[in-house]
Amino acid sequence: MREIYLAHSAKGGFAAQSYQAHVTAVTNNAARYAANAEKYSKKFSGELERIVRNAAALHDLGKLLEENQSVLCASDKDHAHLPINHVDAGCAELLSEGAAYSALAVYSHHRGLPDISDERSRGVLMLRDNKADVRKVVDNSLSELLLTHKTLCPNEITKPELRVDGNPMFLRMALSCLADADHSDTAGVYGDVVDEHNIPQLRAKERLDALDRYVNSLGGNDDRSKLRTEMYNVCRNASADTPFSVCDSPVGSGKTTAVMANLLRQAIENNSRRIFVILPFTNIIQQSVNVYRKALVLPGENPEDVVAELHFRADFQSEDSRRLTSLWRAPIIVTTAVAFFGTLSSSKPSALRRLHELPGSVILLDEAHCTLPLKLLPLAWQWMNIFAEDWGCRWVLASGSLVRFWELKSLHSLKLPYPEIAELTDSELHKKLADYEAGRVTFCAMQNALSRNELIKTVQESAGPRILIVNTVQSAAVIAEDICNQYGRQCVEHLSTALNPHDRDAVVQRIMNRLKDKNDTNWTLVATSCVEAGVDFSFRTGFRENSSLLSLLQAAGRVNRHGEYGTAEMWSFSFIDDKMLTKNKGLKCSALVLERYLKNGMEIKPELSTKSLEDEITVEGGVTLRQIKHFTDLEKDMSFSSLDKEFEPIENDTVIAVTDDRIADEIAHGGGNPHKIQLYSVNIRRSLISKYGLSEILPEVYRWTLGYDDFLGYMRGVLDRRIFETGFLNV
Repeated sequence: MREIYLAHSAKGGFAAQSYQAHVTAVTNNAARYAANAEKYSKKFSGELERIVRNAAALHDLGKLLEENQSVLCASDKDHAHLPINHVDAGCAELLSEGAAYSALAVYSHHRGLPDISDERSRGVLMLRDNKADVRKVVDNSLSELLLTHKTLCPNEITKPELRVDGNPMFLRMALSCLADADHSDTAGVYGDVVDEHNIPQLRAKERLDALDRYVNSLGGNDDRSKLRTEMYNVCRNASADTPFSVCDSPVGSGKTTAVMANLLRQAIENNSRRIFVILPFTNIIQQSVNVYRKALVLPGENPEDVVAELHFRADFQSEDSRRLTSLWRAPIIVTTAVAFFGTLSSSKPSALRRLHELPGSVILLDEAHCTLPLKLLPLAWQWMNIFAEDWGCRWVLASGSLVRFWELKSLHSLKLPYPEIAELTDSELHKKLADYEAGRVTFCAMQNALSRNELIKTVQESAGPRILIVNTVQSAAVIAEDICNQYGRQCVEHLSTALNPHDRDAVVQRIMNRLKDKNDTNWTLVATSCVEAGVDFSFRTGFRENSSLLSLLQAAGRVNRHGEYGTAEMWSFSFIDDKMLTKNKGLKCSALVLERYLKNGMEIKPELSTKSLEDEITVEGGVTLRQIKHFTDLEKDMSFSSLDKEFEPIENDTVIAVTDDRIADEIAHGGGNPHKIQLYSVNIRRSLISKYGLSEILPEVYRWTLGYDDFLGYMRGVLDRRIFETGFLNV
């Protein structure tokens, strides 16, 4: 035997780590993560911990091979790949013991979860290396490897696997515990240490008291303020007896604080460990985070440690990039539906490593109607029920136009879970809010499609301030530039995901300041759907490119929001084909349904929301049951890798492009604060990397090299190049 066996080489000035130290740390931490998750489970009691402990004990067994140790111990080969797949030995031993779940976790802790049908088709080679010579070396050395392992780690002995009636999410949970323990310990070896002991606790009772004080300080004696106070008190005192609750109330009714009060109340009653707030769009995160940090942070706490804002899914597979991954460890986490459900659907260890933090949480799906595309909602609903039944989670679905998609008649054949659901607001309050809402906005429709100039002229002639929402980022930039060129920069603001979060926050603040100035009326906000939910804007007149009934209702929530204008108009319109304007193909069917409603003179109201989804399923070319069932079947069949690739809440095949050269340089030189990277980055479709000339800094992290400004964001560079190529913009 060698005198010392390594798990990680010396690198970058950091000392090597012994096999014994790594395996012991990973086993202890992985088992602790599993035990903490199982504390909140009524279904599992020790099964997850046993499976995870077994996997952790043997996850690096193959590193003990002499061929691998020679590389690990060689000081001049810090970055050399191990010649023999170090995962295969642990898989071989666990499979021989009948510990298939543990073997799957080991097999997947670097490569990700596979499609189980593909693995089963390999017969006796299931969960083993593809190369015969690797398997031969491992099989011939296995008894010696186990002897060495037991000598080095006598306390990390595997035990018979406890059989469980699990589900695909259980297997993701097992990998989560192993991957997080492994990745965290490895990162710690190379200086990236996470101090888990200083992470703030939820302290739900104290934070609810703080929220009470904050809400009481807001004051106000007008009718709207009185209704908001009643809304807060009703939600705060609602005791949910079931894991699911809904809050269906109009815009401007104070859902941000009222529902948070209920989340904290449920956390107190159920001894929950954290709260998640899931929002549909990145741009509204900052507004909610600002409120929560003002209202919930206790004396002596760092606000960023208490309320964590996660703008996008920063899941980096390489070891160099992994340090940028954001974990779910804060007591209150505000993130997007893309990041949240992208984690639940993932097969990758870098994303799944945070999943084990979810059990025992209270979770708000704000603006739940636009959380996911219709084809993905049934599978997400299944997951939500699994976390409620198996992992002690509580769910609140809130919206001003709530769609009870689990009740859709067209989905009955899927036999979706139908749990008991509590209403946070009683019928009396709901009627008061609805009566106040009536007459706030009149819905109107343009009869004919408009050119860009016709639309801009119509908008400019209407009462301001005005909001104009279009369906794509490029269309928003083009229209904003048109208005700027024709009427001046003071007459237009622009807000879309073409701007990085830092600049979006600045635009939001500027918009709010302009809206407060009652003398500042001759201007238009040109935006995408990112302003349709959770943003406290109130414009005099609204325009919305046809997209869906739900989007139109949400857009109307940004018009005359507080009733300060008496009544106001919300116009629907469509564009004449234009080479500079782009179409969102994903909205074709929902826009067709809305156009039929408008043409038939149907009253646009929230009660139509559920019907509109029914109609989108039945309209020709719309979402079909076959599409929906495809996703639920992938989950049922444990096709982890395939589901990960296909489950896209939005077009998700994107990369991160850093728009600030200073931040990009920090990353390139081994630095990079995750919060700063979020603030100064945008997401760019992978297919456009070459076209836009993105420069790779790290795997999946790029530098934006075209023009960027705080008005049009990265679309400044795109439009400038278009002008250079064609000579002018209006083509």
